Amino acid sequence: MVVALFQIIEELKVKKLIGMSLMAAALMMRSAPVVFADFQAGMAASKLGDYVTALREWKPLAEQGHVGAEFNLGVMHHNGQGVARNFEKAVKWYRKAAEQGHVQAQYNLGVMLGKGRGVAQNYEEAAKWYRKAAKQKFAAAQYNLAVKYDKGQGVAQDYKEAAKWYRKAAEQEFADAQSNLGIMYDTGVGVVQNYKKAVKWYRKAAEQGHDQAQLNLGMSYSFGKGVAQSYKEAVNWFRKAAAQGNQQSQYNLGVMYEKGRGVAQDYTEAMKWYRVPAKLGMAFAQNNLAQLYNFGRGVAQDYKEAAKWYRKAAEQGVADAQQNLGYKYDMGQGVLHDEVMAYMWYNLAGANGSKMGAENRAIIESSMTSRQVAEAQRLAMECMKKNYKECGR
Repeated sequence: MVVALFQIIEELKVKKLIGMSLMAAALMMRSAPVVFADFQAGMAASKLGDYVTALREWKPLAEQGHVGAEFNLGVMHHNGQGVARNFEKAVKWYRKAAEQGHVQAQYNLGVMLGKGRGVAQNYEEAAKWYRKAAKQKFAAAQYNLAVKYDKGQGVAQDYKEAAKWYRKAAEQEFADAQSNLGIMYDTGVGVVQNYKKAVKWYRKAAEQGHDQAQLNLGMSYSFGKGVAQSYKEAVNWFRKAAAQGNQQSQYNLGVMYEKGRGVAQDYTEAMKWYRVPAKLGMAFAQNNLAQLYNFGRGVAQDYKEAAKWYRKAAEQGVADAQQNLGYKYDMGQGVLHDEVMAYMWYNLAGANGSKMGAENRAIIESSMTSRQVAEAQRLAMECMKKNYKECGR
């Protein structure tokens, strides 16, 4: 099973850029060459990594209300450059610059308020400062404001407003916004569902190297949504995302190799791609890896390894894995034969929607004593309460 993942990217981090206000500072300070020279001296020092000198040049300017120096002091306190890291002081200087209309300071102040760093967390205030920066066409702020509307943090949840601000940022080639706008068109949230437009925005972000967009573009090709179906193109985009560590794409590549879709069928390659996300805890990858060990595809048949990986997936609630682990106990393959444990896992699988699990539970029950059945049912109840972890006897 190829897994689709429509995942809204969260808020971005603080922009940690020193000196981005240089042009504005130059325009403001033409009538004050000495002040401008001091600011420039601080810039030159910061570029050399001499933050102590930069601080010495900028602090007096910031105390006189120089907006660029205020912003840069905020960044220095945020990063611990030339001073001990101090989020409270970073917020102080960001606020001073933000109140003078410095767009990056407005954005950074929004981030600090949203994360509760150096100030009490306040989504409403964060949205306020994002909006100010967004109105100045700062793409990262437009994106974060969209996220606020998307999640209903600090503003009333409004998917149409979210789509509006994602679009503004997306039109500035902001990859995260392009990806999220694609998701909105794909799912019909905040906009009229339109798979072709979803593909358009996925592609724009994917071509910038955005792994989530690459995954979703691959999914569009795999299912033929908004574009002609092409397993070969799906594999191409899954591979690009997988190379960046995208677990869903790694899993999907495993499926494509196992099924021979868009690539020659190759169980060894399938195992290679399943193993990476399986080790990181992805339940479906764990179950599929177990299947390859179980049938000896791409690897020597090994029931013990199969049971090990079925168990990992079963403990995450995957019904097929629970059924398969029950079968291992039923047959004594890779584990000791145990009808009570087999019944327990069949029972759990059936409860989670596995028709085969329910059928096998009925079959094995006919060979068990009433005491064994009662014990298996008790263990199943305990297992559910423990969220499938450390189950059995």
